[in-house]
Formats: sequence, C-alpha cells, structure tokens
Amino acid sequence: MIVEFDGEVFRWDARDDASWYFTSVPEELSADIRELPRPPRGFGSVRVAARIGGSEWTTSIFPDSQSGTYVLPLKKKVRDAEHLEDGGPVTVRLEVLDA
Repeated sequence: MIVEFDGEVFRWDARDDASWYFTSVPEELSADIRELPRPPRGFGSVRVAARIGGSEWTTSIFPDSQSGTYVLPLKKKVRDAEHLEDGGPVTVRLEVLDA
C-alpha cells in the first residue's frame, strides 16, 4: 500500500529536552493502514519506506494514543535536507512494508 499526504511538522513536547519531530498521517489513511493484515510489531508500529522531496529512508510509523492517527518521525538529516521547520508544511509518500 502506498499513500501520499500533506501534513504539518510538529515537535514532540512530552519532554522539554527532546528534539523529536513528527508529522501525522491523516485519520482516514491511518484507518486504512490499521486495517491491513500484518505481523504484530512492538508498540503497534508499522514499517514503511518514506519519501519527502528528494529524501528517502526506511522507518516505522507509530500510533498516537491521543489522536488515533499514526505519526511519522522526521529525523534531523531529513529535516535539514528538506528545510522542514516546526509548524511548517510537509508532503509525504509512504509505502507500507509490513503488509
């Protein structure tokens, strides 16, 4: 399954000293991914191949207990290469690898 969406970059604010940034997979796409048959993984994670602009990498998306959507971690190397900033827009392509 391949999904594409526009989102917003946000900083994880559970810890003041954390520099973790994410974007949320929209609700409808998260529901579609959740319904895919796949092997169980830790923390409910789903392995994906992600692409933002010219940056591609393999990672996992994780369910967000507050919103019910999946979140995609945005590592510093990608944020820097694609000029992503907290609160800024991001266009994402995800290929679900676990299905």
